[in-house]
Amino acid sequence: MSAAAAATGISRPHLSATLHAGPRRQRGRPPQPDGDLVEAISKLIADLPTYGYRRVHALLRRQAEATGRAAPNPKRVYRVMKLHGLLLQRAGTRNEQRRHDGRVAVDVRNTRWCSDGLEIACDNGEKVRIAFALDCCDREAMSYVATTAGISAADVRNLMVLSLEHRFGQVNALGEPIEWLTDNGSCYTALDTRRFARDIGLVPRTTPVESPQSNGMAEAFVRTLKRDYARVSHKPDARAVIDQLPSWFNHYNEVHPHSALGYRSPREFIARSTQEDLSGL
Repeated sequence: MSAAAAATGISRPHLSATLHAGPRRQRGRPPQPDGDLVEAISKLIADLPTYGYRRVHALLRRQAEATGRAAPNPKRVYRVMKLHGLLLQRAGTRNEQRRHDGRVAVDVRNTRWCSDGLEIACDNGEKVRIAFALDCCDREAMSYVATTAGISAADVRNLMVLSLEHRFGQVNALGEPIEWLTDNGSCYTALDTRRFARDIGLVPRTTPVESPQSNGMAEAFVRTLKRDYARVSHKPDARAVIDQLPSWFNHYNEVHPHSALGYRSPREFIARSTQEDLSGL
């Protein structure tokens, strides 16, 4: 040992410790098997193929909280999905859009609602047109109307009533006025519709002409409904689409993780906010 230490220029104690050292202890957490996580992710995206890793992580976190297990780290979810080819494909380059610096979201529920419409084409050539109302705080899709004809001013007035009944139980139960934000479509700007809105406690607000970003929250919901629900569902005819609308809206309200809500669903956010308000009393 002394001769070897002298030949290599290493001290004898250090050489002895190196030769007799045991296996090196691994630092950090031991690697976790990915099989169960891959299976859980695969089950989620089988039903929700348009969800990226952040929303998948939100659903996995929700499942873990419900069963008392530890939730996987979002970085691990991304790594596993990337390794197994489960990530969404990146979209192509988007065209430049008109910029809008206004803030549609509000911090208190029932202070501003927004509304817009969309069209879904069916396989047989029929078209379903939908108008909806969202709360600009909790993002809940409170109500909708659907038709195979165009959305009329009467449909919008019905939508207003449905929204009030959903939130307050009856139309005349409204306390403070609520802003009603829409674009400049004729069904929204009709004189009778605006007068009706004021009569039931809504304050009509319209976006600048040719500025859809001014109602960006409603525009985002249109993209969500088309991408996450209509695009991946069977649409043989208008009847089939209209029959699926209740489940689409319910899934969005109950399950769909929203980035602006901390990746909670609208009703999950509402329940948590209500619980916090009660605990603060």
